[in-house]
Amino acid sequence: MAKFNVRLSKSAEKELNGLEKQIQDRVRAGLRELEDDPFQPRPKADIKKLHKMSKHQFYRLRIGNYRAIYAIEGTDVKVTKLIPRGKGYEWLD
Repeated sequence: MAKFNVRLSKSAEKELNGLEKQIQDRVRAGLRELEDDPFQPRPKADIKKLHKMSKHQFYRLRIGNYRAIYAIEGTDVKVTKLIPRGKGYEWLD
């Protein structure tokens, strides 16, 4: 099985760097789970397919109280947003 490359957008990187060190480590560990399979939910990877609201199909990875929003292009997983739990997804429109 091919490995996927996880890449963060500049805004996602900024959001990640703004978190406490312990939370950063947990989020990074969660994002590493996407390298194996960014499509299927499994233990340590609570993945949900979001409704297609733009030209890209977005997915959501739940990591504790944070959500990583990403799209898949070939073997690249592009994390576009890192949002706290409870924040809406209006920005996808």
